[in-house]
Amino acid sequence: MPQVYISILNFNGKDNTIDCLKSLDKALRENFDLKVLVIDNASSEKLELPSLSNLNVQLIENKENLGFSGGHNVGIKFALDNGADFIIILNNDTVVDKKLISELVKASKDDIGIVVPKIYFYPGFEFHKGRYKKEEEGKVFWYAGGIMDFRNVIGHHRGVDEVDHGQYDTVESTDFASGCCILVRREVFEKVGVFDDRYFLYYEDNDLSQRAGRSNFKIIYNPKAILWHKNAGSVGGSGSSLQDYYITRNRMLFGMKHAPLRSKVSLIRESLSLMFGGRPWQKKGILDFYLGKFGKGSYKA
Repeated sequence: MPQVYISILNFNGKDNTIDCLKSLDKALRENFDLKVLVIDNASSEKLELPSLSNLNVQLIENKENLGFSGGHNVGIKFALDNGADFIIILNNDTVVDKKLISELVKASKDDIGIVVPKIYFYPGFEFHKGRYKKEEEGKVFWYAGGIMDFRNVIGHHRGVDEVDHGQYDTVESTDFASGCCILVRREVFEKVGVFDDRYFLYYEDNDLSQRAGRSNFKIIYNPKAILWHKNAGSVGGSGSSLQDYYITRNRMLFGMKHAPLRSKVSLIRESLSLMFGGRPWQKKGILDFYLGKFGKGSYKA
């Protein structure tokens, strides 16, 4: 029987983590064993696991904050060492549909290495609150597959902010998987490796997607697998200093690794502009990229 492990990262987000675990406790299991790993990234608050009826949960406590990439790598390596056939990377600020895991597993076959679900904004967490009717809340897309624009080195979430009217209900290949929720076959990690620890936060999911694709693993969007995302509750909004630093630095790292030559030249020109005219943490992100200062880097909350 296939072994499915879920890796959930917690960093001072115990209420979200508990809600996520309670939703997983109701998940259907169809011909697979399920185990959940909660990786605590040296939170300042104590995480107490809730009482659950059906879920096998193990808490792993890191001694320092290893970021998204490093934290999940602890879970991935543990799962691989313990016989996992599939590993699901799952944000703690999500609530899952009871069929999520079953649908992700069913969609992974043959040369399909990664499967991603349909992700809605959790009601009240939309980018544009107040735009939607009451009955539309919980049906607003956060992600319906990823579109990668390598010319500008920007990844876009297909369908974001749209209300679901069935327009993205086809199983199909997609350019990149969102780290909010990814099912990865064991063979992918064995062939291309785990997350690149240099990223720490942001772009590590797209980097894994590109490496998997170049090793001939397909990335599939399965709209029958569904969850709701409370959208960046733990990292600040768009334009925050944290996002300015990690997205700026890591976009350079990602682009220099994966983009075509013309785009790399454009990135270098853009980086020089940001170095002199960007916001403070954008400037620091560019500087650290050129200094090779990766991982957690210089960012201090």
